[in-house]
Amino acid sequence: MISRTELGRVLDGLLKPADIKDYCPNGLQIEGKDRIKRIVTGVTASQRLIDAAIDHDADAIIVHHGYFWKGEGAAITGMKKRRIKALLENDINLFAYHLPIDVHTTLGNNAQLGKLLNFETAKPHPDISPQGIVFEARLTTPISQKTLATQLENVLGKKPLVEGDVDQPIATVAWCTGGGQSFIDKAAEAGFDAFISGEVSEPTIHSAREQQIHYFACGHHATERYGVKALGDFLHEKFGLDTTFIDIDNPA
Repeated sequence: MISRTELGRVLDGLLKPADIKDYCPNGLQIEGKDRIKRIVTGVTASQRLIDAAIDHDADAIIVHHGYFWKGEGAAITGMKKRRIKALLENDINLFAYHLPIDVHTTLGNNAQLGKLLNFETAKPHPDISPQGIVFEARLTTPISQKTLATQLENVLGKKPLVEGDVDQPIATVAWCTGGGQSFIDKAAEAGFDAFISGEVSEPTIHSAREQQIHYFACGHHATERYGVKALGDFLHEKFGLDTTFIDIDNPA
């Protein structure tokens, strides 16, 4: 068991949200009970995740996508009201960390994707800020586009959208999980053979074609399941907390 205050201190100390300019508040977003025994982790604080946490008798939820995003309406009505009401009525704490979970050098989404793909040389790109928002790897043996696409599908359980010259081998890879497709231009400028992201936008395909870089869009949710899960595993191993990752499927 851990206090709400101590858990927040541990998470903030590990993820360092004060060092990153973000689009939402990071840390405790909804206050619940003072003492925390059981934690549920998940990608997004959707109603389905909240309901699953209630069924799991959780004292806290830790997510990558929380609430109160920059530019959204401030009124607590409709869907937002129902979600927050469920948390408050069940006295469940909601902790959310957005970019801090993306960029963490070992537990982050980018780091975890590199680990899953067995990229032994995976590391943050040194020249793209914030540090860790784009990772890179140099492969010992070049691989084909088809090989990397198959590897991504096997690891993530989702068939990627692929663009690029099938005859060009891949020896260097850069990636940014989730909605990081715009970083393809920086990857191309840096001379990488391939770029991986979660989402794809209309301009991304043209960037891939015109800059002759392999591109793989693997799904926002599919690429961002692993950082928050790794964070929960860390809390279990380090502090003995009861943590459970619940995957609410999302095809996006």
